[in-house]
Amino acid sequence: MTVALPAVLTSEWTKIRTVPSTVWTLATALVVTVGVSAGLCALISATFGHMRPEEQLTFDPTLASFSGIQFGQLAMIIFGVLVMGTEYSSGMIRASLAAVPRRGEFLVGKLVVATGLALVVGLITSFLSFFLGQAILGERSIGIGEPNVLRAVIGTGLYMAVLALCSMGVATMLRSSVLSICLLIPFFLIVSNILGAVEATRKVAQYFPDQAGSAVMRVVPGAMGSEPPPYGPWGGFGIMVLWALAAVLGGYLVLRKRDA
Repeated sequence: MTVALPAVLTSEWTKIRTVPSTVWTLATALVVTVGVSAGLCALISATFGHMRPEEQLTFDPTLASFSGIQFGQLAMIIFGVLVMGTEYSSGMIRASLAAVPRRGEFLVGKLVVATGLALVVGLITSFLSFFLGQAILGERSIGIGEPNVLRAVIGTGLYMAVLALCSMGVATMLRSSVLSICLLIPFFLIVSNILGAVEATRKVAQYFPDQAGSAVMRVVPGAMGSEPPPYGPWGGFGIMVLWALAAVLGGYLVLRKRDA
């Protein structure tokens, strides 16, 4: 029996919107990112005069608006994991594959719906964070019409969507929400940041998905006195997309070869 893709998409949309945990994690990603970013912008505005001269010269008001994404992205990771991991933890995967025998079609339908929803929430989050952050920064703010600013705002929404996609790929490979969260959260919250801060490992860490992808959020190269990466904004985002595609491919291979 072949199930039409529109029917698969409709089914996956119904699943996602009727599961409270996935809805709440998306809402959390928005609220935390916007709220923390606003708070940090207020802190920057109050302490700008105490920054080192090189930090003031390379201050990126656009990037400052997204300073809370480090925390908001954790909720987006959990969203991506739950979208796929819940299928296994609840046992729904058997019914899902019985309804959609073609496993590639089932996976594509789930990824398209969930990534599209993450993109919508990501874009709303990025625009809210930007306009609220610039209002708080006052005289140090920048307009959305300035060069590369709109690219950074849209790129931040894309970053969050691709992060969710990557998380879904990992959850499909591991077939467990708990294992996936235990792997992804420490990696993005601790490992990536530590390795990126250490000079000996920085050149490797800058190719991690979060560090490469975050280049698309920057307007000022080497913002806040940091070392400019060896790639441009879209080059870094492309590296992140490759990571996500690799995770999705791995997930598909596991889904195809293993029993539900």
